[in-house]
Amino acid sequence: MNIRRGAHFFTALATVLLLASCSGSDMNNRRASEGRDWHWDKKAGATEASAFMNVAVPEGATQAKGAVQVNPQEDIYLLSFVTSEKNAEDIAEDLHSEVPLKAQKKDFAPEGERFGHLGLPEPQTLKGVRSTGVCPPCVKDDRRKKVQWIDIYVQAFKDDQARVYLQAF
Repeated sequence: MNIRRGAHFFTALATVLLLASCSGSDMNNRRASEGRDWHWDKKAGATEASAFMNVAVPEGATQAKGAVQVNPQEDIYLLSFVTSEKNAEDIAEDLHSEVPLKAQKKDFAPEGERFGHLGLPEPQTLKGVRSTGVCPPCVKDDRRKKVQWIDIYVQAFKDDQARVYLQAF
């Protein structure tokens, strides 16, 4: 009887090990096909990013682009467009940041460039860009309850035009 129990034990153990090795292999293949831990949502663009952030692209704005980077823990929404500098400042003010837009030092792009996906330079690498950030729940912005953080960058051009970069998660 002990031999029979031992045989069942080893059969069960072999089955568990086989299943574990198969599922681990499938997981590695799935991650490789999805770009490891994240991927770009091919169906999402400016409309989806604008809706998530509850930020309207101003009427008359041009070059509106957006994307959603799907991540294991939280997705990142990108939105960019060119509008008047006044509209850009109004959008920044509407975010209710406790810190106004201010000039920042030119910096290197972080790993995992994001706006490059939209064919744009990373805003923190541009000279003269003004930026600020806000935690909507922290400033009790009920319009953006599901948004944890929004960064806004404003790059001024000639003729009272500016490119707005928004990044949210």
